[in-house]
Amino acid sequence: MAYNINDACISCGACAAECPVECISAGDDKYVIDADVCIECGACAGVCPVDAPQPE
Repeated sequence: MAYNINDACISCGACAAECPVECISAGDDKYVIDADVCIECGACAGVCPVDAPQPE
């Protein structure tokens, strides 16, 4: 089950910088995770200041 970034995202980019498989990119109003590439490691959730990345 891949991670998903919820609406709490403040677009700081911390999650994208931490992702080991580079599956996180800037979206229109928040960062988004490519579920097909996500390895469910949780690195993004560990660095997010607002707990936006959550397991689906």
